[in-house]
Amino acid sequence: MVAWSATAALAAYAQRRPSASAVGWLVAALGMAVGLSSGVIGAILGFGEFTFRLLQIGVSLLGPLYIAWGAVEFGVRSARGRFTSRLLLSAFTVVPLVILFVDRVSGHFERAFPAMGEHYDLIPRAVLGAAHVVVIAFLAWAMIASARRPDGDRDRLTELSVLGLAALAALLSTLVGRVGLDVVGPLLALGSVAALWGACALAAGVPRRSARRDDDYDDYDDGFDGDTEPYDDPREKPVRRRRRTSKSADYDDYYYDEAPEPERVPSRLRGVITIYTLADGQATEFDRLTDAVVAEVSRREPDTLLFACHTVPSAPLQRIVYAIYRDELAQEEHERQPHVMEFARRGPAHVVATNVIELSLSGASASDSLVSMLMPH
Repeated sequence: MVAWSATAALAAYAQRRPSASAVGWLVAALGMAVGLSSGVIGAILGFGEFTFRLLQIGVSLLGPLYIAWGAVEFGVRSARGRFTSRLLLSAFTVVPLVILFVDRVSGHFERAFPAMGEHYDLIPRAVLGAAHVVVIAFLAWAMIASARRPDGDRDRLTELSVLGLAALAALLSTLVGRVGLDVVGPLLALGSVAALWGACALAAGVPRRSARRDDDYDDYDDGFDGDTEPYDDPREKPVRRRRRTSKSADYDDYYYDEAPEPERVPSRLRGVITIYTLADGQATEFDRLTDAVVAEVSRREPDTLLFACHTVPSAPLQRIVYAIYRDELAQEEHERQPHVMEFARRGPAHVVATNVIELSLSGASASDSLVSMLMPH
């Protein structure tokens, strides 16, 4: 019951915050729920070949393998690395599933959770052992990648906590499958499900801005679940902003020939380019949504310096949205605005692919009238 309840919760999480990591953890929870359900039948009526196979497939293979792959999708930013992990996942899912289903099972079954080595021959044990090595490699890879984030990443500690809970869930699930542990096995399996659920609950609060650089699937953030139309409600107020303080600077001296050239200070401006590929027949509705967002940004967000949506004449089903923010805080506050969260909720229904590129401005030149022309505020 706990496993199926956690699976339902993870399904809701994956729907509200779609990402590859959420899908991986949902598959892991589903596999463990099926395995533990067969374990309940075996504990009541006595284990047999079928219930033993389901228990091992769910608890020893699908559970830890997809927990670890979800950790890679959550913690690793490299698109090439994620692609490699998906290839390994496919190989270590299909082949072991076939072997665990068809290979011979021997030995006498009881009502206690059976250990893997007591009933499987050499080949299934070797395949599961290789899968567990991949699980360890995935988890170590995700933790190292997250730990090596720049010191300025405020979410690194939270990400490591998420990955730690995922590693605990995979460890407990693997231990139950390999050792059994009689009546202790169900308790450890319960701990594995709880740790996985905790990892997903904690991951829901982690902003995934840096992950958007290479991922085509986790571009939508959660945060708005209602059916109201925030664009049309005049009573709605923008998110309250934190007070900024800044020192005034005198630039007059820079225009004298004898004045030294000022030292270049790194720009705090942030930029984001988002490329949407629309589904057939969805262009009109998507354009209506983007027009509403552009209008709200212009009216409510003074620190979003530029926000524009463009069509592509050579590709009618593509839209390019680019934005320039005063600094990182302005970008964070933009993502928390109700109209942006409403767009994140409704936009995916009209989109088949999304690519997001984040930029740090190193230099720029523009006419004085450009921003006033594009952004009325």
